[in-house]
Amino acid sequence: MSSAPPPTSAQPRNPLHGVTLEALVTALVARYGWAGLGERMPVRCFTSDPSIPSSLKFLRKTPWAREQVEALYLFMLREERRAGR
Repeated sequence: MSSAPPPTSAQPRNPLHGVTLEALVTALVARYGWAGLGERMPVRCFTSDPSIPSSLKFLRKTPWAREQVEALYLFMLREERRAGR
């Protein structure tokens, strides 16, 4: 008998747990705007006729870009925490 891994819902210290990709992109656009997001991540989905649906489609197919978006989101959260202290 093999023991089952612990449930994935037990991630109290993971700031990305339960946050959808759409919520990430929406928060980043609200914070930086499309132009600012395109400067931080120069990919076409943010610089050429950007929209949430087209960005989600690209990010779901492109793991390296999704990792960059997640990293930028975590950076944004750290900045907000520092500003709040």
